[in-house]
Amino acid sequence: MKDIATDLPRFAGMLRGYSIEVNPNQPKVVDTAATRLDPGTEVFLTWIPNTNPMNMVGPAAKLRGAGLLPVPHIGARHLASAAQLEQLAARFVEGAGVDRVLIIGGDRAEPAGPYDSSLAVMRTEVFQKLGVTRMAVSGFPEGNPNVSDIVVDEALAAKIDFARDNRLKLSIVTQFCFKAEPIVEWLQRLRSRGIDIPVRVGLAGPAGILTLTRYALHCGVGNSLRVLTEHPSFAKLLTENGPEQIIQGIVQGIAATADAGSSAIPLGIAGLHFYVFGGFNKTLDWIHAHQ
Repeated sequence: MKDIATDLPRFAGMLRGYSIEVNPNQPKVVDTAATRLDPGTEVFLTWIPNTNPMNMVGPAAKLRGAGLLPVPHIGARHLASAAQLEQLAARFVEGAGVDRVLIIGGDRAEPAGPYDSSLAVMRTEVFQKLGVTRMAVSGFPEGNPNVSDIVVDEALAAKIDFARDNRLKLSIVTQFCFKAEPIVEWLQRLRSRGIDIPVRVGLAGPAGILTLTRYALHCGVGNSLRVLTEHPSFAKLLTENGPEQIIQGIVQGIAATADAGSSAIPLGIAGLHFYVFGGFNKTLDWIHAHQ
C-alpha cells in the first residue's frame, strides 16, 4: 500500500467537484451557498419530515439563479398523492429550473401515499415527462437499518435496470460513514457485481462528537458509530480534523486497488458528498483549507 504522502494530489483531487447538502428551511444557509459555492456545484436540498416540500422550490430557484445545480430530495414514502408528486415536479422544473433529483425511500414506517419506494416514483415517469433524466438514489455502505441487505441489493439492481431501459443517467449518493473500510469494501462489492454507475461518497463535515453521534443514531450507521464510542482517540481526530482520515483511507483503498493490477476492479468514485451536520460554513471552510 502506498504512503499517503505520495497520494496528496489524489487526496486534494477528491475534493474537486464535491457536492453538498443544505436545509432549504434555513434561508441564511441557502443565501451563503448561493454566494460561496462555485458555479456548477450540486447542492442537495433535504426534505425535512413534517414540512411542506414546496418550501424547497424557492431555495432551488435561488441556487439555480446563482449558477448552482439544485438537487431536491424526493421522499417516496412522504408523498401524499400522485397529484402532489406531479405538482412538486412541475414546480421544481418549470419554476426553479431543476434538471436532476435525488429520489429516496424516505424514513417513514408507513407510506403517506401511494409510493413505498424510490423505484415506484421513478416508474411514474413524472420527472421524465418534464425532461429530467438525471436521477440519484441512495447507497448504504453499512447497510440500511430498516431493510435487509438482500432486499437493498435487489432494489438497487431493479433501479439500475429501469434506468438503463429508460435511458436515465443514474448515480448513487451514499450514506455517511466514519470509517473508510466499509466504503471501500462496499464499492468493491458493487463493482464486482458489474455495477458501474457513478457513486458519490457521503461524508460528514466537521462537527462535535455529540452532533455526529446524534445523526449516526438517527441514520443507522451503527458500525461506524462504534468507532466513536470505542476509540476515543479516533473520535477526537474526527471532530478536530473533520473527515480527513476517512478520505485518506479511501485514497489508500484506491491505491491498493491500483497496485493489484489488471485483476482489480476500479472503485469508480465520482466525487464526495458532504453532510453539513456541524454547520455549512464550517464544512465549506474545511473543504477550502484542504483543496
